Amino acid sequence: MRNAITLDAIRVIDTIHQKGSFAAAAEALFKVPSALTYTIQKLETDLGVVLFDRSAKRAILTPAGYLLIKEGVALLKATSQLEEKIHQLESGWETSLTIAKDTIIPDQQIFDIIGSFCQLDKQVEINIIEEALGGGWDALHSKRADIAIGLTGELPKGQFDVHQMGSVEFVFVVANQHPLANFIGLLETQHIKQYPSIVVADSSRTLPSRSSGIFESKQTIRVSNMQSKIQAQVQGVGVGFLPLHLIKYHLAEGTLIAKSCALPRPATPIYMASEKGKQGKALNWFCQQLKQQDWFK
Repeated sequence: MRNAITLDAIRVIDTIHQKGSFAAAAEALFKVPSALTYTIQKLETDLGVVLFDRSAKRAILTPAGYLLIKEGVALLKATSQLEEKIHQLESGWETSLTIAKDTIIPDQQIFDIIGSFCQLDKQVEINIIEEALGGGWDALHSKRADIAIGLTGELPKGQFDVHQMGSVEFVFVVANQHPLANFIGLLETQHIKQYPSIVVADSSRTLPSRSSGIFESKQTIRVSNMQSKIQAQVQGVGVGFLPLHLIKYHLAEGTLIAKSCALPRPATPIYMASEKGKQGKALNWFCQQLKQQDWFK
């Protein structure tokens, strides 16, 4: 089925509207006025509507004409953007890139990097998704993400390019109003298990889920991200280990108190990864930028 409205017709109508007359629009479009008149008359006939009120000296759009321009100009812009994206893709720049960010990664540094990328003026749609524990590996494995950062655990062999981002130190903390806040000495299991523990749930969809920092406790409360876990512990809902780089402010102001704990929790190596052999200028740019950051200062 042939559509009556074409991009060329939209462009003609918009130019007539902007210039105020068929003659001025014809000059701007490097066409003769009769060609524009034919285009408009044919479109009006095909649609069965009048697009311009010709009773005045200036070409004035009818309500139907205004609607066509309102929707049509958006189509022109979308078409122009599509053409730019096609040329961009041909030059090696992807049209979209998805980064899976583990919940232990600070937002500020990610947005700083994205801000720098925007200065390149490339039409690449950037998607940030948040994952926890094995969710980052799962996002790569299921191709929900092009890059994953903040990865932990056993490294897959051969399938991904992996780079260590650093190590995260975890500390056992309680709220300043929690019963354990005034405890003196080394916290043992019998002291801790009397209180609820706050745990971040694994976000994996297809790979087996993992657990981290779980210990024997009166009750387990699972949350979806590290910020919720921090907030729950600040409010004294429960206890648990938290990444030192995310709670320095709380420790400094005294809303959280670090306690010596007999439960082992060594520093955890943190990685970023992308699929091996995957090409793309945006992916390569982000990988280079991500590798240069000091993430856990």
